[in-house]
Amino acid sequence: MSAVPRFGSVVLDCPDPAALAGFYARLLDWSAAEVDDDNRWATLNGPGVKVEFQRADDYLPPTWPKPERQQMFHLDLVVDDLPAGHDRALELGARHLDTQRTFRVYADPAGHPFCLCAC
Repeated sequence: MSAVPRFGSVVLDCPDPAALAGFYARLLDWSAAEVDDDNRWATLNGPGVKVEFQRADDYLPPTWPKPERQQMFHLDLVVDDLPAGHDRALELGARHLDTQRTFRVYADPAGHPFCLCAC
């Protein structure tokens, strides 16, 4: 036994775990998520990482870049072809928020910021 923690997963609060897990499954080209019977929890298993989604009934999305509701964290996703990744993210339901030289910032359908990075 070890006292050193191991990384388990990242968990995002959202109003609809199945829908948000579906968005990320399509965006990342991963297998469909496992969703519990009452859609309070969804698990997306990727290569060596797990992203999970829990329903928060009073969920309010971040307002980035405005500070009213802080983002708390964001995902950086690496893409080889930034323009093609941009088009794909928008097609799947992301909202473009900002463009920088080597990355672009988006909001997922629940409003969580994430970046597509060609860094």
